[in-house]
Amino acid sequence: MSPRKLVGLYPGSFDPVTLGHLDIISRAVKLVDHLVIGVATSPAKAPLFSLDERVAMLRAEAGRIGGRATIEVRPFKTLLVNFAAEVGAQLIVRGLRAVSDFEYEFQMVAMNQRLSAEVETVFLMAAPMHQAISSRLVKEIAHLGGDITPFTTPAVAQALIERSKEQS
Repeated sequence: MSPRKLVGLYPGSFDPVTLGHLDIISRAVKLVDHLVIGVATSPAKAPLFSLDERVAMLRAEAGRIGGRATIEVRPFKTLLVNFAAEVGAQLIVRGLRAVSDFEYEFQMVAMNQRLSAEVETVFLMAAPMHQAISSRLVKEIAHLGGDITPFTTPAVAQALIERSKEQS
């Protein structure tokens, strides 16, 4: 009997994907055999990029990450625990940047545990150099004409700059 593969799920809106997200992905692939990156529809967040654009960006950027785990990028618009069951995930991977993230994440873990005790949540701290990065701040910097190259990959920075110009 072959051992069961450990499947992790890293969910988010990824609008856009940042170096902080990629840092968490690069460390998550060391913990699991297969990592599903779940891109949430997030209509309440009024995303700058469409769901298809965010999925495409993540596929391109995550495809450059090495490691023993396979990576799959999939959109989802269901409850997180339902999506975790759909993809066979035993772990939900969440990134923490600062103490301020913890309160929200703590509440989410408690609710997810009530909805499904089958899935555990694992927190990975962002590397110190990425702790201040958030998609919201990166979008704001881009919209105001600031330099976003320290916070995203070149391809994502270009897409964000172009989108910001379109909306100005």
